[in-house]
Amino acid sequence: MYRPGLSDLDAVVAISREGSFRGAALALGMSTTALSNAVAKLEAALGVRLFNRTTRSVSLTDAGRAFLERVSPALQDIHGAMDAARSQQATPSGTLRINAFAAGAREIISPLILEFLRRHPGVHVDLVVEGRLIDIVADGFDLGLRRADLVPADMIAIPLGRLQRYAVVATSGYFQQHGKPDTPADLVNHQCIRIRLPNGALFRWHFEKRGETVQVDVTGPITLGEASLARAAVIEGMGVGFFMEQDVRDDISAGRLIRVLEEWTPPLGDLCLYYPSRRNPSAALKTFVALARQSGKKPKS
Repeated sequence: MYRPGLSDLDAVVAISREGSFRGAALALGMSTTALSNAVAKLEAALGVRLFNRTTRSVSLTDAGRAFLERVSPALQDIHGAMDAARSQQATPSGTLRINAFAAGAREIISPLILEFLRRHPGVHVDLVVEGRLIDIVADGFDLGLRRADLVPADMIAIPLGRLQRYAVVATSGYFQQHGKPDTPADLVNHQCIRIRLPNGALFRWHFEKRGETVQVDVTGPITLGEASLARAAVIEGMGVGFFMEQDVRDDISAGRLIRVLEEWTPPLGDLCLYYPSRRNPSAALKTFVALARQSGKKPKS
């Protein structure tokens, strides 16, 4: 007789939360096919459909909604008991799930995440990079990484001592041909590399100087949705780019790119790891947090 496992029940919760099989599969670290098969097997055993499926959407049936209302509290109790047991571990193990934006992830991958893995090989880190802001608890993450002013007020934040700042850059060849902008308003006369946000909107370049804030809706020859592609376009002399400073710091130091409007791009705030308050954090989470706090106290070169 088939008896559903914990992973099968977690699958139902994840699909309901994400609104799609694909999103749930990504959150659970499994293939969409395996997830679909698990749900189909559970539905066959229960004799009811839990989800209405179309090519565009997934929603709970009435039976699925009633099932989830009964199952969810029990799952929370079970996972709470498992967390309590894991918190007693002497040696960190298991999986840590971290949600981060791309520039921040690149900033901490070597000094923090890889260093942690070298010290604790029994832990697996699942680092998910995305631009949108999410609820890390609802989406099943242990930690988030964002700028300090974007950390939710109910989270415990760990400043990492890495000030976030924008940088406006282009090649010396581009500036020789087109001149340098003296103010953000001058950018309307320049070819700029446009950036599309994860929600589909075009990013407006943000500037501030002595309390004066300016947003510029730039124009240019190309629109891109990823910083590394934008950097490649700027390096090739296609125009002016707007980046997180850490993404082009080495290019500026090496002279490949020239920075302008620096007085209009003051520090925005510290980079922070954050996590919810938990009664029974795992040994892996406690150890990672301790290393992050230690890392945040070290002077940055």
